[in-house]
Amino acid sequence: MNTQDGASPHTILVLNSGSSSLKFGLFEHSGDDESLLLEGSAQGIGRRDGSLRIAAPDGRVLVQQEHVLESQTDALQKLSTVLAQQRHEQPTAVGHRVVHGGPHLRSHQRLTPEVRRRLQDAVHFAPLHIPPALDLIDEAQKIFGGAQHFACFDTAFHATLPPRAAQLALPRRYADAGVIRYGFHGLSYESLVAQLGAKLPARAVFAHLGNGSSVCALRDGRSVDTSMGMTPTGGVPMGTRCGDLDPGVLLYLMRVERLDANALETLLNRHSGLAGYADGESDMQALEQRAAAGDAHASLALDAFATAVRKTIGGYAALLGGIDLLVFTGGIGEHSVQMRKRICEGLSFLGLHEGDASGKVRALHTEEEKQIARHCRALLRADRA
Repeated sequence: MNTQDGASPHTILVLNSGSSSLKFGLFEHSGDDESLLLEGSAQGIGRRDGSLRIAAPDGRVLVQQEHVLESQTDALQKLSTVLAQQRHEQPTAVGHRVVHGGPHLRSHQRLTPEVRRRLQDAVHFAPLHIPPALDLIDEAQKIFGGAQHFACFDTAFHATLPPRAAQLALPRRYADAGVIRYGFHGLSYESLVAQLGAKLPARAVFAHLGNGSSVCALRDGRSVDTSMGMTPTGGVPMGTRCGDLDPGVLLYLMRVERLDANALETLLNRHSGLAGYADGESDMQALEQRAAAGDAHASLALDAFATAVRKTIGGYAALLGGIDLLVFTGGIGEHSVQMRKRICEGLSFLGLHEGDASGKVRALHTEEEKQIARHCRALLRADRA
């Protein structure tokens, strides 16, 4: 999109990578916030049913292409081609969602060679997430060489955790080495804080529920506790991730089944959680359908998930001294009324009821990409100051 004099409209491209997908949004500044120009996603990366979809803010589909997308970098190359075909200028900035920055990268910042080196050094904190993120960053810097690139970390929002929440019950030398609770889904939680603005009460709990799920306790808009730990594997059980486990289970798997670190990582992140309960099924809608048809394993998965989230919310009520607002977001949190009802069962003593008129329980759409664009705009301004 060009301005009348041919100058760039200072657009910001946001890249939000997942395990087999790449979501993106193109933003320009309008009024006092970021305005979406287009959005889309590359789905099925690495599978035969890969696709690239780009839509206008009103939902009108601009591009729908079926492709075999070999990797996220392949998807990014196709995206850049489509942007050029749609007559969009190269962006002024590119914002990258990075799940984990390790102990030394706890704030959103410009991607410099030093920041990239620190990300490389932090691979062992998130070996499933950081390597593909680095590949995507490297490719984006080649394709959009004239843009400034920024890293926005899912852990940054939780840098406010007090020591009692951040430090684990291990010898202090491990905390000094960065083995602490980091927390995740921070960009999602930041977007909810921005959406609620002055309507956000002092005591709130946010639950981002999707294939990856976490719960966060907020006091005055700041994170004071959260369910995920050093990695996104901890906390409540998720689609294919186990959540919190007795450490003795890991010792058993190592001693009896002789699983090494790689095999443990695959088991805990790819084949556990709801999929472990329900014989490989992790999709919430499919589980609800199976449970309605009398499938005991699906019913167990739903009950275990709802109970774990409910227990976490109850614990945060004790921590905060009550809850003034409970917000659900994420694919499950936003769209599954049935699961929200399951979770809220037993929370009536806190005044939390799904669907009542009190407004204490809400479902909101997370705006991670817009939140990243906001951070990039602020960092651009800071660089120019």
